[in-house]
Amino acid sequence: MKLLKDILYKVGLIEVIGSTNVAVTAVSFDSRKIEKDSLFIAVKGTQSDGHKYIDETIAKGAIAILCEELPENLNEKVTYIKVNDAGASLGIAASNFYDNPSESLKLVGVTGTNGKTTTVTLLFNLFRKMGYKAGLMSTVKNQINSDIIPSTHTTPDAVQLNALLRQMLDKGCTHCFMEVSSHAVVQNRIAGVHFAGGVFTNITHDHLDYHKTFEEYIKAKKHFFDMLGSDAFALTNRDDANGEIMLQNTKAAKKTYSLRAMADFRCKVVENQFSGLLLNFDNNEVWSKLIGNFNAYNLLAVYAAAVLLKEDKTSVLTALSTLGSVEGRFQYIRSTNGIIGIVDYAHTPDALLNVLKTINDIRTGNEQVITVVGCGGDRDAAKRPIMAKIACDLSSKVILTSDNPRSEDPDSIIKQMQKGVDGVNNKKTISITDRSEAVKTACSIAKPGDIILIAGKGHEKYQEVKGVKHAFDDMLVLQENLKLFEK
Repeated sequence: MKLLKDILYKVGLIEVIGSTNVAVTAVSFDSRKIEKDSLFIAVKGTQSDGHKYIDETIAKGAIAILCEELPENLNEKVTYIKVNDAGASLGIAASNFYDNPSESLKLVGVTGTNGKTTTVTLLFNLFRKMGYKAGLMSTVKNQINSDIIPSTHTTPDAVQLNALLRQMLDKGCTHCFMEVSSHAVVQNRIAGVHFAGGVFTNITHDHLDYHKTFEEYIKAKKHFFDMLGSDAFALTNRDDANGEIMLQNTKAAKKTYSLRAMADFRCKVVENQFSGLLLNFDNNEVWSKLIGNFNAYNLLAVYAAAVLLKEDKTSVLTALSTLGSVEGRFQYIRSTNGIIGIVDYAHTPDALLNVLKTINDIRTGNEQVITVVGCGGDRDAAKRPIMAKIACDLSSKVILTSDNPRSEDPDSIIKQMQKGVDGVNNKKTISITDRSEAVKTACSIAKPGDIILIAGKGHEKYQEVKGVKHAFDDMLVLQENLKLFEK
């Protein structure tokens, strides 16, 4: 419970009708979750306008309403607060309600198209290895020390975010590492949150169904760095063409990392094998269980962020060498007859390209690369033929299949993918709508030494069809079928 006047601290107020000296039990922008004596914040969202539910929330017991447009009929028992931007005000109010937990944590946000989940998870695991209590917010899961909390979004909404940060603080956490999606930035989910640092991994073609243009997508990522304070660090990948753009207007200390160019933090790949990476950080060779150049970037970003958080370099490198791969991110198994199976979340053209390049860089050339790939429904359709072309160009055989079709017809998605398959590649490509059958087929045609890549869903334990989520685990299906076809 907190006084309304304290919750409204730093919120840009236009008009207040009623008393702010009232006790508030909860802050919510969801009319379905209103409790007695709540503050309801009427946000104009992508699906609905919270202003339509003001009367309903008052009937449920809301004691105060924060909105952009005051209703015509005012309830004398309710306090009304008018603002310019309810979405941004929500973040500030939620942060105030939970006593601004981000200001007492070393919170690091990681943004980019690919590598966010791996980077934040490695940072979380690294700091836990070094003896810290820490929190994690990722696409895969949220975690407070050893307690796992299911994740529904890459970045939680402002209320959930601050509630989680408060729980982390109450449980003794000193650090938190979180993914910051472009949607979260645009939707003000991180408004009012204080970051100790921000990390940029890369930016490629994705989410244009939401942002409409690549320029708007870049702008959303950049805004995260524009928000950082002068006491924070902004760490960017110098090898990405848009890396320097992220630093243009930030007040934070500007730092860079690179595998190819001069930068504040550099790393060289000495060896790249299916068993792992041998890397050189500042003339120190470190063996990692992770695979591929893209993971070298992730590990370098983790190392740099840890050093910028004032950790000892030797301690960081020692702990870094013990870290394993992240679930669904180039997750690698080998069957008893020598077939290699890889499950990866690659659901963008660049991510798929990186994974297949890594496989082709490591393989001897005598084995087949069999790729099973689909594209999600209700998402950016422009990338579908591009992903099919990449799969075909860099694989021996390709099976186009269903990913999460959501409300779309899976066969229609596959037909759009097929537009990227030219006459040369047509002979090595087949389409199997049923994802389970597609994985089974890949395993049935694989011979000892061959490499099977199951791309797109990674860690997900479901397949969404017509709004219904059915149990489906790529790794489990792959393991079962590899055992079935062991020769």
